[in-house]
Amino acid sequence: MNRFKTSKYKNCIPKIPKKESWIADIGGVATSSNGDNIECGCSRIVYNTDSPGVLTVTSLEVGQGEERTFSRLHCHSDVVTDFAFSPFDDNLLATGSADQSIKLWRVSETGDAGDPTATLTVKGSPVKALQFHPSADAVLVSAAGKSAQVWDLSRISALAALDDHGDQVQSICWSHDGVLIGTSSKDKRLRVFDVRKSTGAVQDAQGHDNNKDSRVVWTNSSNHLLTSGFNQVRERELLLWDLRNFSRPVSSFSLDASSGLLIPLYDVDTGLLILAAQGEGTVYCMEVGTEPHSIAQLSQCVTEQQSRGLALAPKLCLDVMGSEVLRLLQLTDKFIIPISYTVPRKQAGQEFSSDLFPDTAGRTAALTSDGWWAGENKQVGKISLNPARRSPPTSFSGKKKVTNYPEPGIASPETSDGSVLSSPSSSVTSPTSGIVSSTSQRSLQSILGPSSRFRHIQGVLLHRDNYITNLKGVSQSTPGESDGFCVNHQRVAVPLAVAGGQVAVLELSQTGRLPDMLPTVQNSVPVTDLTWDPFNPHRLVTGGEDGRVRVWEIPGDGLKETLTEPQIVLAAHNERIYTVRFHPSASDILVSSSYDLTLRVWNLKTGKNVLTLQGHEDQIFSLAWSPDGKYLATCCKDQRIRIYEPRVSAQPKQVGTGPEGPRGARILWVCDGKYLLVSGFDSRSERQLTLHSAQDLSLGPIATVGIDVSPATLIPYYDPDTGLLLLTGKGDTRVFLYEVIPESPHFLECNSFNTSDPHKGIQYLRKVDCTVPDVEILRAVRLCSNSVEPVAFRVPRVKKEFFQDDVFPPSRVTWEPALTAEEWLSGKDKQQRSMNLCPAGMIPVSQAPKEAPTKKYVPSSVYLQEKTDEQKKEELLSAMVAKLGNRDDPLPQDAFEGVDEDEWD
Repeated sequence: MNRFKTSKYKNCIPKIPKKESWIADIGGVATSSNGDNIECGCSRIVYNTDSPGVLTVTSLEVGQGEERTFSRLHCHSDVVTDFAFSPFDDNLLATGSADQSIKLWRVSETGDAGDPTATLTVKGSPVKALQFHPSADAVLVSAAGKSAQVWDLSRISALAALDDHGDQVQSICWSHDGVLIGTSSKDKRLRVFDVRKSTGAVQDAQGHDNNKDSRVVWTNSSNHLLTSGFNQVRERELLLWDLRNFSRPVSSFSLDASSGLLIPLYDVDTGLLILAAQGEGTVYCMEVGTEPHSIAQLSQCVTEQQSRGLALAPKLCLDVMGSEVLRLLQLTDKFIIPISYTVPRKQAGQEFSSDLFPDTAGRTAALTSDGWWAGENKQVGKISLNPARRSPPTSFSGKKKVTNYPEPGIASPETSDGSVLSSPSSSVTSPTSGIVSSTSQRSLQSILGPSSRFRHIQGVLLHRDNYITNLKGVSQSTPGESDGFCVNHQRVAVPLAVAGGQVAVLELSQTGRLPDMLPTVQNSVPVTDLTWDPFNPHRLVTGGEDGRVRVWEIPGDGLKETLTEPQIVLAAHNERIYTVRFHPSASDILVSSSYDLTLRVWNLKTGKNVLTLQGHEDQIFSLAWSPDGKYLATCCKDQRIRIYEPRVSAQPKQVGTGPEGPRGARILWVCDGKYLLVSGFDSRSERQLTLHSAQDLSLGPIATVGIDVSPATLIPYYDPDTGLLLLTGKGDTRVFLYEVIPESPHFLECNSFNTSDPHKGIQYLRKVDCTVPDVEILRAVRLCSNSVEPVAFRVPRVKKEFFQDDVFPPSRVTWEPALTAEEWLSGKDKQQRSMNLCPAGMIPVSQAPKEAPTKKYVPSSVYLQEKTDEQKKEELLSAMVAKLGNRDDPLPQDAFEGVDEDEWD
C-alpha cells in the first residue's frame, strides 16, 4: 500500500512573485564559479560578484519603507569558489577560493566584515567546496585537488586529511547526523568516509558514467545519498544510493541532454529536491523517497531569467500559515528572485498544517568540536515551525536567552517513567472558566508554570456591513517609527500616497463604499507621523518631512471639503519628525521627536516649546509617556533605552541597554509603570520582546521572548485593565497576544489572531466602545490595502447573562483630561477617574447565585477498562438497543385507527 501512497507534496506549486518583489540593483554576478554562487542565512544573503575574490552582502528582508543596502566583501585575491554560513552563528562566514585558502569572517549587521578572523591554507590546489558540520560547532570540511580536509575552527587546525581519491574531488557533503562524509570525484567514483575511524574510504562505488562535474547530497536517511551528474550518453541524471547495497544505485531518474550541471538543493524535513543549472531558466522540483526508494518529479518551472546560482531560504523565514514549504532564491544577472513553493490547502492562512511542516533543526550546536572528534554523536535539537508553539532560539554566542515559558519545540520535560508532558496551554484550564483543574493538572501546572486566563481569547472580524471599503491610494511609505494611521472613537486618519502629503479622514459611523474622490487634509509635505488628541476627537496632529508639526481642526460632522489651512503650525525641528504623542492625562501637552536627536514638549494652548530633552546619540525609534505622565521613555538606534523626567532635567534620568538589532524598536510602559516593554530585534534580526525594570534600567532585560523572523517591527498595544499585550507589524497577517504579569514568568502566551490577508496596521478603541455583554474586552480597527475593518477580541464565557467583572475591572476615563497644561507644567501629577463598565441591569458574575453542585458522571471508558471483552460487548449492545428504543414498544401500525388486524400483511 505504501508504494502507491499519494504524496502530500504532489500539488506543490512554484510561485514567482511580481517584479516589484524581486531584489534588484544587485550589481555584477559571477558566471565562472562552479559553486552555488549564493548563500542564504537567517538574516543575510551573500552572493558572488563578477569581480574576482569579491562577495556582496545584503539583508534577507528589509522593513517597509527602508532602502536595501549592499556591502562588498573583498575576500580573496582570486575567484571565490564556495562559501557558507555557520548553521549556529549567522555572523560567521567561511569562504574558499582559487587562491588556495579558506578564510573566516565575522559579518556585521551592516554587512561589513573587516579583516578575516582566521585563514586556513590549502596547499597545491584551489578550494573546490566547503561545508560546516550539521551538529558540531566549529567543524568544517573542505575539498581541494585530490583531497578533502576536516578542520577544527576553534583551534584553526586540521583534524584529518582524506587523500583516498584517484582524481579531483568534485563535491563533498556531511551526512545528516554528522557521522559520515560523502564525496564524488572526477575518477567517476563515489566514496563514503568515517573520518574519526579512518582516513580511507569505508565504502566505494562506481558513480556516474561520465566524468563531467557531479554533486553529492545526503538525504534525511543516514543510509541514503543522492548524486547529480551525467550518464554515458551525456544525459543529466539523478542516482539514489543505499549504503547497505552500495554496488549500484537503488533508483535513478534521467532528465535531459543539456550540458549544465544540475545544482541539487535538498530539504531534509520534507524530502523535496530543487534542481537547476547555471545559464538555464528551468527549475525542477523533485521528491526523493527512501522507504521505498523513489525519485519523482513534482513540477517544472520556467523562469524569466537565467540562473547564476541557487539557495534555499531558512525554514524559519517561510510563510508556514500560507503552506509555503520551500522558498528558493534564484540569483540572476540583475536580480535575486524569490520563488515560493506552496501546497494548496483550504485552511491556508488560518490553520497550521502540521503534516507539511515537521519539526526542523534548531540553531544550537549539539556538540563541541572536541566532543565530536572524541566520538560523540548527537543531533541538533528540533524546533517547531508552528507559530503558536515556536520557541525562542538560543543565542549564537552560546548563552541561552532568558525565557519565561517551556520550549516544546526543543525539548519537553519528562516524568520519571519517561513519558513526555504536554504544554500548559493545552493541559491546564483557566480558573475563570468554571472548570476546576484536576490534581494531575495542577501538578503539571506547577512544573510548567502558570497559564493566562485569557489564553482562549478569540479575535473576530465583524460583519462586512461594518467595513469601510473602496479606500484608494493608502500610503505604503510611512516611516517605521509611525503606526501608519490613527484612530479615535469617531474617526480614522489615513495618509495617502498622493502628492502633497494628503490625509483621508473617515467617519467610523459611515460604513460602506467610499466615493472615488475624497476630501482630504492637505499637509503640503509627506506625513511622517500623526495622532488624534485623546481629549478632543476633532483635533488631528501631523508631523512632516519639513520638521513642522501641524494641528488640524476637523469639523464636527466630518470632512466635507479639502482642508488646506491648519489651526496651528509649529516650527518644531530642523530635521524631519519621527513621532508625535499627546500627554496621557494633561490637555494640550504634546511631545515630538526628530532626526535632530531631540525631544520637544509643546503647549498647544500657547503654541510654545516649553521643554527640550537631549542626550540621544542616534535615531530615536520610539517614545512613550508613563501612565501617570510624569516620565518619558525612549528607545534609540544606539541600543539604549532612556527614561526622562521632563520637568526636572533635559538629560535622561536613567540609561539602560536596549535591543541589539538596529532595524527598529518600540517602547511602552506596562504593569502600572513598573516595567518598560521593548519590541525590537536581536542581532540575527529575529523579532523579540524584552522587559526592563523602570526602577533600575542598569539591570538589563529581566525577561526576553523571541517571536519570529520578519522584517516589520512589531507595534505593541497594552491594555492596562487586563494586562494584555497585542503585537503586530505592518504587512503581517497575525496579531500576537500575551498577558504581561509583574512576577515571573512575566509573559503568558494567549491565542493569536490570524487573517488571510495582510494589514497595514491595527489601532484600538476605548473600553466603552466594546460590546460588554459579549465579553468583548477589546475593539480594534484594522487598516487593509483598500478597506477599514473592525475586529472584536472576546473571551469565551458560558454565563453571558452576567457581567464578567473579573475581566472588566473599573477602567480609566482616558478621554477626559485630569490636568490642564499649566497645572502639569507647574509640577502636578494626576490620573483620570475610573468608571464601572457594568451595563445597566446586569448582575456581576461575582454576585451571581451559586448553583447546586451537579452529580459528576464518570466516563464509561473507566468502567469498560475494568470489564472483560464479553461484558464490554454486552454493555455496548444494550446501549445501542436503548438508543433505538425498547423492543417491546408498539409497532408503528399499532398507532393507526380504522384498520382491521387482518388487513395487515
